[in-house]
Amino acid sequence: MTAPQADPRAARTRARLRQALLDECAQRPLADVSVAALVRRAGVGRATFYLHYGDLEALAVDACADVVRDAVDALHAWRGAPDPASPPPALAVFFTGLVPHAGLYRSLLRPGGGGPLGHVLHEDLRARSHTERTLAGAPQPDLIASAVAATFAGVLADWLHGLIEATPDQITHQVWRLLVTLHRARLP
Repeated sequence: MTAPQADPRAARTRARLRQALLDECAQRPLADVSVAALVRRAGVGRATFYLHYGDLEALAVDACADVVRDAVDALHAWRGAPDPASPPPALAVFFTGLVPHAGLYRSLLRPGGGGPLGHVLHEDLRARSHTERTLAGAPQPDLIASAVAATFAGVLADWLHGLIEATPDQITHQVWRLLVTLHRARLP
């Protein structure tokens, strides 16, 4: 994005473009969405689109960035010692909230956790996990933060792609147990 983040007009335009993309993707896959249809729906010019985004994928990643923040927040929505049997309610809300736009997320998050959204998710989750482990004085913050980020991104992507069969509630509990186990790991 080339427009300044603090400009309220630019923020409103980006918000309209993000919403238009979500609306378009509710009707068709991202690969079938055209810039022309998107700018028509958003009520902006084609040049305005390219002022803010290099291409549709960049817009899609930006539109889905809230999902990344929601995931990171949901995974850290607990205090004290985490109970592997009781995931934070925010994690269940996160998985349930993915369902309406699962097709869009699948196009940006490849099996195994790759893809442009997977990259953003991995970076944000790794940074948050590393910071919290470091502040808590937990051992091996680098290793565990990487393992947590890779595990979550991979499981999330595989679930979205149907490689893991589970309801949102089931995957919430399964992921939570995995991540708590990783955080509790005692490695030499």
